[in-house]
Amino acid sequence: MIARSLADAQPAVFWTDRPDAPEPRPPVPAGASADLVIAGGGFTGLWAAVQAKLDDPDADVLLLEARHVGYGASGRNGGFLSESLTHGLGHGRARWPADFPRLVELGRRNLAEIAKTVADHGIEADLRLVGKTTFALAPHHLGELAGLAGAHRELGDRVTLLDAEQARAGVHSPTYLGGLRIHESGGLVDPAALVFGLARLADTLGVRRFDRSPVAGLRRSGGGLQLRTPSGPVRAGKVLVATNAFPSPLRRIRPWVLPVYDHVLVTEPLSDAQWASIGWAERQGLTDNGNQFHYYRPTADGRILWGGYDAIYHFGGQVRPEYEQRRATHELLARQFFATFPQLDGLRFTHRWGGVIDSTSRFTPIFGTAHGGRVAYAVGYTGLGVASSRFGARVALDLLRGEPSELTELAMVRRRGVPFPPEPLRWPVVALTRHQMIRADENGGRRGAWLRLLDHFGVGFDS
Repeated sequence: MIARSLADAQPAVFWTDRPDAPEPRPPVPAGASADLVIAGGGFTGLWAAVQAKLDDPDADVLLLEARHVGYGASGRNGGFLSESLTHGLGHGRARWPADFPRLVELGRRNLAEIAKTVADHGIEADLRLVGKTTFALAPHHLGELAGLAGAHRELGDRVTLLDAEQARAGVHSPTYLGGLRIHESGGLVDPAALVFGLARLADTLGVRRFDRSPVAGLRRSGGGLQLRTPSGPVRAGKVLVATNAFPSPLRRIRPWVLPVYDHVLVTEPLSDAQWASIGWAERQGLTDNGNQFHYYRPTADGRILWGGYDAIYHFGGQVRPEYEQRRATHELLARQFFATFPQLDGLRFTHRWGGVIDSTSRFTPIFGTAHGGRVAYAVGYTGLGVASSRFGARVALDLLRGEPSELTELAMVRRRGVPFPPEPLRWPVVALTRHQMIRADENGGRRGAWLRLLDHFGVGFDS
């Protein structure tokens, strides 16, 4: 059954496999220059470019993308929009207690600004602020979700704690033991449509964009900076680094970023009868509460996107196109899909892919400056960058201004956390942590000594 379900699945990204995807642009010409050069054309880079031009329409902004717009995580993710800037309420409250109320408000404001930008500029990205539901798949998840429900209520969010019968009545799966419906916080978007829309908006605002222009390095040159590209040198007054999981031209931040591969399947469109068999009337985003969790959601044309669970790190932090396809993981995802929805036996998958995520040991982005404040960076979103990348871009722009702001004074911004160990130690540490996470899921949620040690220092491994 699994082999049949995957037999026709294209090794391609569903979101970008579309006729209206923009053609790659030519490389940057040698000798180009700008007041602000942005390295990286994903969500962080595009949001930075757009906000820089909205702040100052006369700003000279140049954006360089190594491949083409939408190639990286920005065009490959599940399209979940989260208000959280702290990788969840519990983590944010524990790590930044003094700033936590402000971080919650900033996260809500950030998501509202994304929705406003999409509406004001006519970006058709199927953005729906429908919240999400997280399901309990094991008895210990029930207590965890009850605690999460209380945390959301303290912040004024409308949530509903579901028992097994209520959970299965909403979405018909025999695996659910309960759930937590978060009604308005967060939502869904077509990520490729959003990234393409932001690229068009950047063009309209006067940003100069070039594809196939990776930035291999940068150095001071005279009173500014010089970036090394395959076409030749590019000069900049200031540089904003938004490379995330891909190799950074600023080598000092590489130890803080762990490239982790996540994998995804998308089904063929469901018939009306198939949708009726699983319910899901609100068409919200869904996840489960395991350490290794799934995320799944409907698409605008009636398919189901199903991803997550396996988080694969390759020795040396290598990022290669061949890692985007992993048969064992796609087969595992297919088995788990049909275990969740056995009534969909016979449904086929049309797309399968993988993509690299930029994780940090504290699960949230790191920020900083280099070269006397002429370079700023925001990298490491750990799976929640669809929305928080806008916030990260705003922080980096504030850092380049060199004046304190509401954002640059946050403890999250001022401190970077703990770097990952270098190889050859990094790979076994990540493997051990992943093994212990699986073991905790199988052991009623009880975290062993290694995970408790990481928890004590507020660090870990996640996708």
